[in-house]
Amino acid sequence: MYSFLNSFLILSFTADCAAPAPWQLSLQTPATPVAQGMISFHHYLMFILIIIGVMVFFVLYRVIKLYSIEANPKAQKFTHSATLEIVWTIIPAIILLIIAAPSFSLLYSLDESIDPDMTLKIIGHQWYWSYEYSDPVRYPNEPIWYHDGVMFDSYMVPESDLTTGDIRLLEVDNRIHLPAFKHIRLLVTSADVIHSWAMPSFGIKIDACPGRLSQGSLYITKTGTFFGQCSEICGVNHGFMPIVVNVTDSTEFKDWLVNKILDQ
Repeated sequence: MYSFLNSFLILSFTADCAAPAPWQLSLQTPATPVAQGMISFHHYLMFILIIIGVMVFFVLYRVIKLYSIEANPKAQKFTHSATLEIVWTIIPAIILLIIAAPSFSLLYSLDESIDPDMTLKIIGHQWYWSYEYSDPVRYPNEPIWYHDGVMFDSYMVPESDLTTGDIRLLEVDNRIHLPAFKHIRLLVTSADVIHSWAMPSFGIKIDACPGRLSQGSLYITKTGTFFGQCSEICGVNHGFMPIVVNVTDSTEFKDWLVNKILDQ
């Protein structure tokens, strides 16, 4: 019953898009198990909060109505109730445990480290991103092809250069390409100030700190184009560090990587 209700809520209260849309009030479509878990926990928590809010406002309404100066012009003696105090201490504690159980499970899943199939290195600059692919390429039944790595910078496309279908302030000149259904390790750092590599559809936000290497993991379950931005106030052009990821199947990704290697 819970899984059916959760699936219904996700379909009802998530936008079928991987980028912000005009007048959007819902969440973006989850493209990873982590993002799916975050949205599920959000709906689970909101359900509990609504019940608590209704109960609190009902008790407040009853107190105002039954104990107003018109209903009770003369104050009555207040007596302590040990039972009541025990109840209103134990019930909130139980509610917190109900919330904590799935919260800790989701938190530990975010830090889960799995032997990755590939690594993407990300470097934040003022104000653009640099990416590096340094893993060897291998097709089925073919030897491993080692290379010196693919590196490129990714800048936001100016408004004057946008074409039909491009999203203003979110389109870049060099998109990231990643394979679906592969464990991907992200290594994130910064060359100057603190940035933050954030992708809402992936449920990931990794701070890029100078002199420090942060690690994250991805397992993308949907193909398509996904959009994100730097979510750290890193300077005057903070709002102009978009991220665009093209997710394809493994064969298309390897073809793109090989062509990128040959073009260098």
